[in-house]
Amino acid sequence: MITFENLTKIYRGIKAVDNLNLNIPQGTIFGFIGPNGAGKTTTIKMMVGVLRPTRGKIYINGLEIAKEPSKVKSIVGFIPDRPFLYEKLSGIEFLRFKAGLYRMKENRLNEKILDLLNLFELSDWGDELIESYSHGMKQRLIIASAMIHKPRVIIVDEPMVGLDPKGAKLVKEIFKEWANDGATVFMSTHTLALAQEVCHQIAIVDKGRIVASGTSEDLKKQAGIEGNLESIFLKITGGQYPGENV
Repeated sequence: MITFENLTKIYRGIKAVDNLNLNIPQGTIFGFIGPNGAGKTTTIKMMVGVLRPTRGKIYINGLEIAKEPSKVKSIVGFIPDRPFLYEKLSGIEFLRFKAGLYRMKENRLNEKILDLLNLFELSDWGDELIESYSHGMKQRLIIASAMIHKPRVIIVDEPMVGLDPKGAKLVKEIFKEWANDGATVFMSTHTLALAQEVCHQIAIVDKGRIVASGTSEDLKKQAGIEGNLESIFLKITGGQYPGENV
């Protein structure tokens, strides 16, 4: 479903992303973790077409993003770590706006919007201006808007920022259900407990390179230790704890 072939991005002679190769199957929740400056957000920007690779290719559902960007974007939902919202719109208006970007037909659109508001526990706030939403409510609305067109791939950068425990649990369950239905979730996060709990596979990236990847059991073998993801991460990266994405 998602494939990197020798993916590389160079800034002024520095390799921010260095020859990444990945193959992520359909229906997988994939965790992408690493310390500051590891290249996580640069990778995501290339996946969503904001940046062009210096070298290499990205395929999503068999489509190369550099050659067919519109087709790729039509099947991808993107949740950035610092989302922008039109706060003078209501929640319903914002979801209708996002649906318009994907040229969704009016047929059953209102029903789809109400279903999403209900799923993300925002039904009582659908007609309220977004400026009146709490930070966690805005985050849930952003995630809902990324799902409006029922994408086959969801790319998310720090999904739990600003969510309270109830909101975080809700989003985790939605991601799991989405993957069970055949969607693929690519998640960059520095919350290692989240990655360990929900991800089927994980890649640890450091200095632009993948230094370990696989299931939790695979990572234990590669690190040569037993323990949780935090201890594995610290062993593999030499004691660097993941922080804000760069």
